[in-house]
Amino acid sequence: MTRPGVSAFSVLGVCALIGLAGCFGPPAPAPTGTAAPTSTASPTASATSTASPTAPSSPSVAPTATATVPPPSSAPADPTPTGEPTFTGFPEQVARLTVYYVAIGDNGVSGPMIGCGDSLVATSTAPVRFTDQVGPSIGALLANKSRDVGLSGLVNALYQSDLTYLGGELAGSTITIYLSGQFMLGGVCDVPRAKAQLEYTAMAASGATSAEVFVNGRPIDEVLSLK
Repeated sequence: MTRPGVSAFSVLGVCALIGLAGCFGPPAPAPTGTAAPTSTASPTASATSTASPTAPSSPSVAPTATATVPPPSSAPADPTPTGEPTFTGFPEQVARLTVYYVAIGDNGVSGPMIGCGDSLVATSTAPVRFTDQVGPSIGALLANKSRDVGLSGLVNALYQSDLTYLGGELAGSTITIYLSGQFMLGGVCDVPRAKAQLEYTAMAASGATSAEVFVNGRPIDEVLSLK
């Protein structure tokens, strides 16, 4: 049997196919032994980490301005002064005044009993305008220069005395009045009568429960002891 001949073109075709198969085969894997490490591949990151110092765990804080500012005060900027209020005087009013005279020999039936078995009896004046009731009341008593008080049967033991009211002060339940002048009395029994008239009239005007009387700077008991 005759074997068919192989032409030159057939040989060339086989060689061409072998060459194409080598070009389109699976790509060779990338070499790993010579790959550069990551740390050296990014020089910028490495430089940054070594150039910056490590931050402290507890950063120091500079003192603030509030450390030198004094704490705010609870008091107001312009506090109102405290203490007792200033007394500006009594309000003006119009009322009757109470003045005491003596019921001789009454033995305390008509009012408080005083020496020699007499009584003190309260009487009222006509309406008077005043701010401080003590001064007008004592003034009305001293201004009466009649022994007999109308037709009431009451007697004024001070009718001959020459006394002037100077002033008074109330301390607690005690009223103190100050007079100047001289007593002119009709006898021993006029001493407790005159004293009681002044004291009870002052207490009624001030609302006090006790009274002290000074005449020319001396206690009334000392002055009347010479009568």
